[in-house]
Amino acid sequence: MSTPIIPIVLNLSAAFGVCVLLYWLQKQHISFTKRVFVGLGLGIVLGAAFQFLYGVGSPAILGTNAYLDVIGSGYVKLLQMIVIPLILVSIISAILKLKDVSSLGKISVLTIGTLIITTMIAALVGLFMAKAFGLTTIGLNYASAEFARGQYLEGTLASAKAITLPSMLLSFIPENPFLDMTGVRKTSTIAVVVFAILIGIAATGIAEKKADIFKSFSHFIEVAQTIVMRLVTIILRLTPYGVFALMTQVVAKSNKDDVFNLINFVLASYSAILIMFGVHLAIVAACGLNPKRYLQKIFPVLVFAFTSRTSAGAIPMSVQIQHERLGTPEGIANFAASFGSTMGQNGCAGIYPAMLAFMIAPTVGIDPMSFSFIVSLVGIIAIGSIGVAGVGGGATFAALIVLSSLDLPVALAGLLISIEPLIDMGRTALNVSGSIAAGTLTSRVLGETNMAQFNDEEEIALDDSPSQI
Repeated sequence: MSTPIIPIVLNLSAAFGVCVLLYWLQKQHISFTKRVFVGLGLGIVLGAAFQFLYGVGSPAILGTNAYLDVIGSGYVKLLQMIVIPLILVSIISAILKLKDVSSLGKISVLTIGTLIITTMIAALVGLFMAKAFGLTTIGLNYASAEFARGQYLEGTLASAKAITLPSMLLSFIPENPFLDMTGVRKTSTIAVVVFAILIGIAATGIAEKKADIFKSFSHFIEVAQTIVMRLVTIILRLTPYGVFALMTQVVAKSNKDDVFNLINFVLASYSAILIMFGVHLAIVAACGLNPKRYLQKIFPVLVFAFTSRTSAGAIPMSVQIQHERLGTPEGIANFAASFGSTMGQNGCAGIYPAMLAFMIAPTVGIDPMSFSFIVSLVGIIAIGSIGVAGVGGGATFAALIVLSSLDLPVALAGLLISIEPLIDMGRTALNVSGSIAAGTLTSRVLGETNMAQFNDEEEIALDDSPSQI
């Protein structure tokens, strides 16, 4: 089939016009949040227009999305590029500034504890939402794509079953930290965090005996952090364009018929997601912070997570927003964002596996609302949520771990492949929200939150002013 050149050129011209508009809004000093929202809205409108004009899967849409992918996926790759350097220098810098290194333990326990507990709550919410909406696998039929997905899940079942808590914890140890810096493993992010912590502790150990060397190393880390944060700021300026391109692609290629066929699952999923957002805001309110102001400040990173479907890629923006807008120290912000991208994901590791388990359990004669099943499910989800990759597909892996641990047939999970991207958008935004809530809670409990920054109504301008490093 020949590529329709003229429609693609017209489509890209329209997309270019939107980018020009976003650039003009930036020059008019329109707030960052508003520009992100405009990019999101125009992406939905343009994607819907493409689908209306050409139809799902048409060559014109495929060709247009291939070029839009340069902007959308290119932006995500730039953020992923900066993740490891940001984690490394920020955590080392935070440890060097700590007066009491033992406070690392408090930060770790509070952050990880909050992530795991909220994931257990998310599992219960997902289970009861599945019950409320009457979700079931009965009546769902295998098409070719669903059958292929089911076969793939069964093929990867062995690797999921091989994962145990001891092996997962062992994978956090950076046997080769430089290899982990390439992101080669699912747990590479946590391994780099561990490496950075060890470097920071080792450096503080020579602070008194070799003060000159410690001072030189501290200066080097300070310089490196300044440069890395400047790079983060430069990349974050591209957020409205990236969100626009990603959203246009998603809407243009979505099949509305598939969505309507599984609308009950979509509604149940987003109901559970909204409830968990409410739980996060309740945590923030319990910390003595204004939840409305908090939500306004974290909105841009939630939009990015929603459109990009990558928790790991959201780390740089999450750290920036936590530190600059919420007043959370960089060290705690990095801990929360890094750990939250790999463990305790409320959406991918909590809600999704619980809903699938509820739907599939009756097929093998198990009552999903029995006390013993619920206790087993929540416990397995808590353990299985440790080490879930923060990229697309993490939810599938988490579901494999849970379903295989409960001896439930995993192939039935393939029935939901057609709406997977739509559900994954909300799940990823919830994952990022959970990590930020964990960082906010940790910062408040330790008395480290800069309330002046949190209460400041001004947004991150991300311009060229000296203050925006």
